[in-house]
Amino acid sequence: MSHYEKAWQAVLQRIETAARACGRAPSSVRLLAVSKTFPADAVRAVHSAGQRAFGENYVQEAAAKRAALADLPDVEWHLIGPLQSNKTAQAAAAFDWVETVDRVKIAQRLSAQRPAGMPPLSVCIEVNVSGEASKSGVPPGEVLPLAREIAALPGLRLRGIMGVPAPTDDVSLARSQFRALRACFEACRAAGFAVDTLSMGMSADVELAIAEGATEVRVGTAIFGPRSAARPV
Repeated sequence: MSHYEKAWQAVLQRIETAARACGRAPSSVRLLAVSKTFPADAVRAVHSAGQRAFGENYVQEAAAKRAALADLPDVEWHLIGPLQSNKTAQAAAAFDWVETVDRVKIAQRLSAQRPAGMPPLSVCIEVNVSGEASKSGVPPGEVLPLAREIAALPGLRLRGIMGVPAPTDDVSLARSQFRALRACFEACRAAGFAVDTLSMGMSADVELAIAEGATEVRVGTAIFGPRSAARPV
């Protein structure tokens, strides 16, 4: 068993334990393995263990990995980094999910540029729940107007909410940010949108996120190890 497989199984065990601790079925929480900055061989190793969904921050890096792993057609690629408008055409073709939609313009471009013959692009609305100026995402109050715009666009399927709370050792603050994200998710449901994904929680706070309702956790370091500070070419 490779070190990647051991690490991956340990994360699955954390998810199962956390879900059962709050009365949820482990199957109600999906693992997104965040492979950004790691080579295609690392993705292949984790895929061989059984993982299928992988998260990437950079469009070009992900496109290169997708080409290198073309023999693995069941890999599901998620964009979890900010998307610039000049990269939407490439993103619309390279990804199965874009979890960081925070502007109508981005949604419109993804819709128009999704290649014919591909299934609808699954998208999440990124919410800046901490209010940090350095972070992407819409304020919670702008979620429903953006959801209405996305839901009307062809080629896209609105799946839910994604957020990155501010890192903190204060458990009560962390919980409050996760609850705010869940409130956005529930508001979408109450408004009639068929959302099924609340993407929140990372290596350090998987358990808290699951306790507050996450249906997807984005885990990188706990599977792949520490990252280099340098962005890959």
